[in-house]
Amino acid sequence: MRVTTLRNGVGIILSTLIASALLLSNATMAADEDKANTMPKVIIETSEGNIEVLLRPDVAPKTVRNFLTYADDDFYQGTVFHRVIPGFMIQGGGFTEAMDNKAVREPVELEAKPTVKNLRGTLAMARTNNPDSATSQFFINLVDNDFLNAGTNGPGYTVFGRVTSGMGVVDSIASTPTGRHQAMGDVPKTPVVINAIRRLDD
Repeated sequence: MRVTTLRNGVGIILSTLIASALLLSNATMAADEDKANTMPKVIIETSEGNIEVLLRPDVAPKTVRNFLTYADDDFYQGTVFHRVIPGFMIQGGGFTEAMDNKAVREPVELEAKPTVKNLRGTLAMARTNNPDSATSQFFINLVDNDFLNAGTNGPGYTVFGRVTSGMGVVDSIASTPTGRHQAMGDVPKTPVVINAIRRLDD
């Protein structure tokens, strides 16, 4: 009788533990799914091919919101990668093919963090010497650019996403012959056009 009671008790405890583990597992999976859903993906459609990017609002919420606002408004359509430096980065999102500056919104606050680094394939915001001056222009790091990280050589540059597909396209753009255009150097001789930037789930 005691053995049977003991076995029944152990069975109840095991069932409870298994049920708790399943609930915890389901909760973890739901949390992971929610997290994935909050990480928007965009596709940068260029004249050289497409680049897919995962955005990181968890580390740079204001920057991601700013970038998506420009994208949703079709601001990037017809802009170019106007600054291309092999072994460093490619920069675009502010000039037309005629190299005219597009009118932009108010700048976004710097969100650079020492723990979020400018590694190869990451997307970061371009800015002037004023840390809080980023508007529409962004760049894709071609290598690990440690000197752009916050705290390494000043306030740093905000990383807000990473390329998940299309680094071959990025590298192809990086190999484009460049020259000078008026006072600006490192300008592709043949324009590399951004046809659109749109959310991948559109």
